[in-house]
Amino acid sequence: MKMKPTRDGYGEGLLELGKTNPQVLVMDADLSKSTRTDWFMKEFPERFFDIGIAEQDMLGTAAGLALAGKIPFVTTYGVFVAGRAWDQIRTTIAYAELNVKIAGAHGGISVGPDGATHQALEEITLMRVLPNMTLVVPCDAVETKKATLALASLQGPAYLRFTREASPVFTSESDSFEIGKSITLKTGNDLTIIGCGPIVYEALMAAEELNKLGISARVINMHTIKPLDNGAIIQAALETGAIVTAEEHQVMGGLGGAVAETLVQNSPVPVEMIGIQDTFGESGTPEELAEKYGLTSKHIIEAARKVLKRKAAI
Repeated sequence: MKMKPTRDGYGEGLLELGKTNPQVLVMDADLSKSTRTDWFMKEFPERFFDIGIAEQDMLGTAAGLALAGKIPFVTTYGVFVAGRAWDQIRTTIAYAELNVKIAGAHGGISVGPDGATHQALEEITLMRVLPNMTLVVPCDAVETKKATLALASLQGPAYLRFTREASPVFTSESDSFEIGKSITLKTGNDLTIIGCGPIVYEALMAAEELNKLGISARVINMHTIKPLDNGAIIQAALETGAIVTAEEHQVMGGLGGAVAETLVQNSPVPVEMIGIQDTFGESGTPEELAEKYGLTSKHIIEAARKVLKRKAAI
């Protein structure tokens, strides 16, 4: 399995946009090497702006550029842009429906040794509650590039979340990608696993192991958290009767919360949520942290067995 950081897909997407769309500008907050925006900077220096460690100023400047007809891609660690500049994102950008694309790097617990201060575990929630905001969490580097290109063509504010560590590349260039339209990666009838981000690969591995046990698991890549593909969620509930969500984020307000909101209003079924359970992260290797916080295929299998027991008891 080829391994590649999803942030590389973002850098590649920006490079392609630099060549094809002269309105695209890239902004960074003194982290260009880490976020891969330095690739764009080297090719298109006249369209790159390093604002420094001043996230609020960066979002305000991006708003002005959007009003001038540009398409700014604002980039820094997700914990900084969503946390420090949330007021600017809410009031200046989302409220005014400005065409600003916000890229939050280093999402999730897998940032590793940088620890809790750098591990963005709440920004899906923070962005999802904002009116007018599109929110995309791609599953691998290939899909991250597609998402970057797609957001440049989308009018209005958007947030793109990607991760630091190399993760499996399990989609291909020929696979379809449409904002707001989930992708069923594996069919199944007994339960459905709905994931976003690189943990979707763990969901696929879990489904393969469950299949060996005679359990048929559907796997859905819910790469767009807003607008959510409610139709796919409701169909999965009606056809499989049990749901497991998987995300590298707080389950409260994240993908798990979003799926549960849809189900409780349309087709209530048992749900188990894999994700960060109301706690901060800590330093460690990505593998150690995934094990401690329950984000591996093993934990998804355990959740699947639990939700099936609940389904059988209904």
